[in-house]
Amino acid sequence: MENFIVSARKYRPQQFDTVVGQSHITDTLEHAIEENQLAQALLFCGPRGVGKTTCARILARKINEKDGSVSEDGFAYNIYELDAASNNSVDDIRELIDQVRFAPQVGQYKVYIIDEVHMLSSAAFNAFLKTLEEPPAHAIFILATTEKHKIIPTILSRCQIYDFKRITILDIQSHLKGIAEKENIKYEDDALYLIAQKADGALRDALSIFDRLSTFSQKNITLAKAAEVLNILDYDQYLKIVDFAKENKIPEVLFAFNEIVKRGFDPHIFIAGLGNHFRDLMMAQNASTIDLIEVGEQTKTKFVEQAQKWNAQQLIDGIEICNHADINYKNSKNPRLTVEIALMQLASLTAGGDVAKKKVYNISSLSS
Repeated sequence: MENFIVSARKYRPQQFDTVVGQSHITDTLEHAIEENQLAQALLFCGPRGVGKTTCARILARKINEKDGSVSEDGFAYNIYELDAASNNSVDDIRELIDQVRFAPQVGQYKVYIIDEVHMLSSAAFNAFLKTLEEPPAHAIFILATTEKHKIIPTILSRCQIYDFKRITILDIQSHLKGIAEKENIKYEDDALYLIAQKADGALRDALSIFDRLSTFSQKNITLAKAAEVLNILDYDQYLKIVDFAKENKIPEVLFAFNEIVKRGFDPHIFIAGLGNHFRDLMMAQNASTIDLIEVGEQTKTKFVEQAQKWNAQQLIDGIEICNHADINYKNSKNPRLTVEIALMQLASLTAGGDVAKKKVYNISSLSS
């Protein structure tokens, strides 16, 4: 049986132009190489899974590739990677410094990539200072970290700093589409959008979720299956409950909530999500704010359709009701009742005029 290779490794970029969402970094590095203005000490910092180590490896190959003096097979001899999380002592750094003195056997540069550099001990940082300030002409140091604030100022001042940013949802979604097409995986756009949203700007996390979903769904990734695997409420659940509330169907709203609780979802997370849903409906009422809704295009269309059924004041009241229930949930002696009262008030918004709004501020006293 052929070994499975995870997408994060299989589709790891090999050139700067294939790195996702970091053009401000890759363009600068490309120009620095072309114009021979590359600093000898670089610090790559930013969230996890956004391409720091990938860019470091590409850069390490590029600078030796420039004059054609070393073949692709020879690159490995010029690249040294150190994981500072497990090699963080002063002895580890002294050993590295001893190696730095020797020129490369092939190519022009030896590149030292130190990952999680913030994990180095204070003594290790201090031992590293002199070499970092005046490295041999053949040495390039690339330090990578997710926690720049933990690095001592004397190290920061000796490095050229590159700040990697979180990758946008649309960039991640587009990248996942490309992989899905190469792997002949069927998908719904909104499902990939949900994966990208859940990844919180980390492409590696998105690819891990994508692999898991691909296996679970047998290469047919749908929004419903994505919501199931990620253990989050499908947007359709909120849409259904809000439709029931608009029609003043209190029993249906409560039964729908009960089914959600029986499936193991936290009522607190549910009511917070419902508040966000009413907020998104408010945004969907105006063409100038619709882009503030972070959902896929198909789901966004459903939001716009539902938003037309409510007036602005009703949506504001809905947000207030959900927000108040969210705030009072933890302090309530009967938290489930807190949510149920909020749901009954929501289902009364279009029936009782200002009655529901007047009761918003009595939730905590009724449920405690």
